[in-house]
Amino acid sequence: MPEWESSEGSGEFLQLAWSMRNGSDIANFSELRLTAHSGTHVDVLGHVFEHYYDACFNVDTLELAVLNGPALLVDVPRDKNITGVDYLSVGAFDECIPAHLVFLEKREVILVEALNLEHVSPRIYILHCCH
Repeated sequence: MPEWESSEGSGEFLQLAWSMRNGSDIANFSELRLTAHSGTHVDVLGHVFEHYYDACFNVDTLELAVLNGPALLVDVPRDKNITGVDYLSVGAFDECIPAHLVFLEKREVILVEALNLEHVSPRIYILHCCH
């Protein structure tokens, strides 16, 4: 799973939290470290605006109802003026913050980044995102 600014992919293995050798009678449970920008993720106002971060407009305060519900996937011909991104960010690395500002500053868009829709057919879906 990709992770922003990581050449090795997502997170790191921290420890075996519970082990069948050490008392767990069910299974081995690993503990991992992941950033908020691992794999498919959402970006909100606090990600790029300090005053919104200070006001707690962060991923952990985002209402789950906003991230779950009907979603229409459309297939737009490549010669039309619309852009979809299946990368870890809405902007290229050197233009990342300006792209976020354009999308987020009006407070009408929540970015779902690194969403791979390559083999998904256009139609209405029920989208379920977690944070």
